[in-house]
Amino acid sequence: MSTTVETGAAGAASTEARMSRREVLQALSGLMVGIFVSILAATVVSNALPVIIADLGGSQSIYTWVVTAELLAMTASVPLWGKLADLVSQKLLVQLSLTLFVAGSLLAGFSQDTTMLIVARVVQGIGAGGLTALVQIVMAAMIPPRELGRYAGIFGAVFAVATVAGPLIGGVIVDTAWLGWRWCFFMGVPFALLAIVLLQKTLKLTQVKRRGVQIDWLGALLITAGVSTLLIWVTLAGNDFDWLSGTTALMVGGAAVLLALALFVESRVAEPVIPLGIFRNRTVALTTLASALVGIAMFGGTVFLSQYFQISLGYSPTEAGLLSLPMVGGLLVSSTVAGALITKTGTWKRFLVAGGVLMTLGFGLLSTIDAQTSIWLLGAFMVVLGVGVGLLMQNLVLAAQNDVPARELGSATSVLSFFRSLGGTIGVSVLGAVLASRVAGDLAVLGGGESGGGETTVPDVSSLPPEVARVVQDAYGNATAELFLIATPLAALALLVVLFIKEKPLKTTSGAERLAEEQAELPLAH
Repeated sequence: MSTTVETGAAGAASTEARMSRREVLQALSGLMVGIFVSILAATVVSNALPVIIADLGGSQSIYTWVVTAELLAMTASVPLWGKLADLVSQKLLVQLSLTLFVAGSLLAGFSQDTTMLIVARVVQGIGAGGLTALVQIVMAAMIPPRELGRYAGIFGAVFAVATVAGPLIGGVIVDTAWLGWRWCFFMGVPFALLAIVLLQKTLKLTQVKRRGVQIDWLGALLITAGVSTLLIWVTLAGNDFDWLSGTTALMVGGAAVLLALALFVESRVAEPVIPLGIFRNRTVALTTLASALVGIAMFGGTVFLSQYFQISLGYSPTEAGLLSLPMVGGLLVSSTVAGALITKTGTWKRFLVAGGVLMTLGFGLLSTIDAQTSIWLLGAFMVVLGVGVGLLMQNLVLAAQNDVPARELGSATSVLSFFRSLGGTIGVSVLGAVLASRVAGDLAVLGGGESGGGETTVPDVSSLPPEVARVVQDAYGNATAELFLIATPLAALALLVVLFIKEKPLKTTSGAERLAEEQAELPLAH
């Protein structure tokens, strides 16, 4: 008798949880605006950063820190947002993350020095961490894995428009004297407020309450402290102190102790922030490793492209934004087409493999660039890279979400986002240090500037004498190519990992439906 009742309850919950396509599209409107504003804030700064750092008197290492600070905060906060999604209203959490994002944007816009700007980017990063984890968790709750590809085109379009619009808007803003770079941060605020209102009106999730869920605050604190210490060391080593030094030993040793304690805590608490048992799932373990490698290669290899366009090739911020179109176009087309084909056929691994091949090829081609590279050739290389990244990023998440119980959707999604962001932060930090060191060394040898390790000031090429400008352009061109050369074997390793992922049929029920069924079956185990 009890079995019949429980099964009936699960069926009712499943029926209630299933959303029509119209309801899904309405709910996606607020989510997509949220994602749009998050990507816009990251990309709008890319072309403006050389101007911002020069105006605030920052160095090359500060340039890296402005990018790294947001990535670091986003990385450290993602697992906690994912776990909170199992306990608190997911709609409320998305709105909270947007509110934090607004606060960080306003603080950044009013920054008076680089320290205040970095603090503001940290606040932005915490908000972006919520959006990164929660949007994918909410989509998995609403949409079955088999149907997710149908909506990948919308996500890809929003990603592409924000990625293209951001640098263009940022370039126009800094090129417009009566606006100034501060509006790069202010202009995202109305979009974030619009997203909060849309979510309130359109996002109506059936909240299936988890029984006995607790937040592992100690584990979250230890993970955040350990990862942050390690990444701060990666960023500062080689600039503020030697790689082999007492400070290095202290920071690395401290990070190791904190992370060891975190592992100890996570292995014993009932509801860990990062469930270690989830890595017993082969698909989750491999997609997590691949996501980390994609993050290192993609963020680390591409974040300095705008600087290359402006300093090495001599383009304006607005023109640098236009130059990103080939990569974004490749990403948009590949993610949209692959999503539609995955929904139609139910197969997905071939797209991951093709993405790994093309991403590796794209980085390899970009490792040949210099200050004299043809813009058409550069565009072709960027298309190859964009297509590869478009085939990989979302489909890695899809593979993991498809292969875990619904009660672990939040954890699995946030773990992938965490390690991709962690990889990106490491990539930006390490490759930023490589770029700063290489540029400083080249300028010292060639006599085009002062050597200062990572503290060489980011130059305004237009104000330099022609002979000095050429030396600076060559230095940045060669250094950027070296970054892509370093990213190439990392992309190849991601391809190797993808080859070992086992393809499984995509489920046809949404996360909310699966969770309702799992919850109804729990008493049967006793």
